[in-house]
Amino acid sequence: MIFDISAFISKNITHREQSLFAPDLLKNHETMVREIKGKSALVIGGAGTIGSSYIKALLRYEPAKLIVVDISENGLTELTRDLRSSFGVKVPDVYKTYPVNFGDQVFELILRNEGPFEIVANFAAHKHVRSEKDEYSITALLENNVIKAEKLLNLLTSSPPHHFFCVSTDKAANPVNIMGASKKIMEEVIMAYSRSFPITTARFANVAFSQGSLPDGFLFRMMKQQPLSAPSDVKRFFVSPGESGEICLMACILGQSGEIFFPKLAEESMMTFSDIAVAFLQDQGFEPVVCASEEEARAFNKNRDMGPVTSHLTPYPVYFFKSDTSGEKSYEEFSTEGEDVDLNMYESLGVIKNAPRRTIQEIRQLISLLEQTLSKPGISKPEIVKVLSRLIPNFEHIETGKGLDQKM
Repeated sequence: MIFDISAFISKNITHREQSLFAPDLLKNHETMVREIKGKSALVIGGAGTIGSSYIKALLRYEPAKLIVVDISENGLTELTRDLRSSFGVKVPDVYKTYPVNFGDQVFELILRNEGPFEIVANFAAHKHVRSEKDEYSITALLENNVIKAEKLLNLLTSSPPHHFFCVSTDKAANPVNIMGASKKIMEEVIMAYSRSFPITTARFANVAFSQGSLPDGFLFRMMKQQPLSAPSDVKRFFVSPGESGEICLMACILGQSGEIFFPKLAEESMMTFSDIAVAFLQDQGFEPVVCASEEEARAFNKNRDMGPVTSHLTPYPVYFFKSDTSGEKSYEEFSTEGEDVDLNMYESLGVIKNAPRRTIQEIRQLISLLEQTLSKPGISKPEIVKVLSRLIPNFEHIETGKGLDQKM
């Protein structure tokens, strides 16, 4: 395959020739240079799509030191190859990657001996709704997104950074799934610590072709000559990988402590995943042939006479379906009723300014309740959802009994 992901995203998904955030980056260039150049940075979860995009955005401003931590050893290897192979990217002389879990004791040694850091950004998170299938996966999700995140903030209080950023999600606004609920709680955790040192976060849309995303899976399906499958009724906002790193960096460096950033995107820019699948296939010289079932799609290559082909393009099987899995929201939103939203400060960004702030003592009680709940023998998914509903009054979990692991 010869596939220019950036060009495809620009033409077919975001419909933008330049970054959404280019005007704000230009306007605030001097501030970004002043706060980053020559500074020391720690990026946790830096091998993922958003974390690595953040690093690329960060390196434009020439930090003197960069330490990257991620549990994926292969991901860190690819990150380094990518950075050192990209034109115009200046990797600092002091650059180290560590395949370490940020909840482990060895991470504390790295933090203590490699620090202090002026800039810290945390992208280590469970991001998939499919990661909440049962009590085991939910426990891992809540430990990573909430419990370990609070532990990190507590560690940083002894040597506070000048800028701390922790990524959130649009799913934290009026959450209907446990992943979104975990990020909403994470927001409350960082807001409590925002009194101790500067902390910001960002809610934003789907990142087109991010690792593990449905469009990213299209690449693997095609390489394996397998059918594409996607929901036809779920519309989502999209940003490019580069834009995801830029919004996180701007929130980290420009934001006031406790602020939540989000992109200003027009509703008409939303797309379905099935639309992206069609555009992807046509870009690669294929004609999508809609199959009636997963079985029919899988058998397509053995039954080439299935379905009409309306062009000279090579036929390729797709299966589109109505979404019916747990935790699936039919629409996206970045802010909720009662939040003080400033839409005038930036051209491309909205900022939530009055997010409620619990005390650190209240947060530690919340964490203790979560730990007690998750450690109960035989705890079930409904029981965990019940506890989360107590912690987040507007949490309305959508349960259908079906998960994404049951889908092609």
